[in-house]
Amino acid sequence: MQPFRVHSGLVAPLDRANVDTDAIIPKQFLKSIKRSGFGPNLFDAWRYLDHGEPGIDNAKRPLNPDFVLNEPRYRGASILLARRNFGCGSSREHAPWALADYGFRAIIAPSYADIFHNNCYKNGLLPIVLGESEVARLFDATLAFPGFTLTIDLERQTVVSKDGSMAFGFEVEPFRKKCLLEGLDDIGLTLRHADEIRTFEARRLAEQPWLA
Repeated sequence: MQPFRVHSGLVAPLDRANVDTDAIIPKQFLKSIKRSGFGPNLFDAWRYLDHGEPGIDNAKRPLNPDFVLNEPRYRGASILLARRNFGCGSSREHAPWALADYGFRAIIAPSYADIFHNNCYKNGLLPIVLGESEVARLFDATLAFPGFTLTIDLERQTVVSKDGSMAFGFEVEPFRKKCLLEGLDDIGLTLRHADEIRTFEARRLAEQPWLA
């Protein structure tokens, strides 16, 4: 998993509350269990004017000109700004996979669904919680100033605008912070104990060879 330390990026404003995981990545794309390849179908029903299915060439599909991520000014955005209860609905881990595969490194919202929130940390995506008024200020700035960027410093737990006119602190649980800083997902955490695991397995097979 890619470590998250300091990230500066363009902000895209998704001005909707209660965005569920089926909107983030529709159910027809859940056939794969690979973590990559979902970015082109992120927010599929909103990004395109036709119905998407696996295997379709997205480059040939008609884009919805009214959807925020299709606006040229937000091309290449890596920080998603959203409203409350982002990631509600079913618990599919494909949702943070799709967001990360698209290129997002962080999300800023007033609140998240619990399972989605947990899945973000497991996949290197930082879900920042800020107050409603702070998020509203960021929406105003993002809409008012094309090319609006933020710098997120996980070690310092700060979100700062390029000109320094806005700066916010955020909370993050210490263990989750450590994992993101070091780029450790659940598998990575387990592999840190690989020597102990191998020693245990060797002893177990020596004592109980019939289990082999």
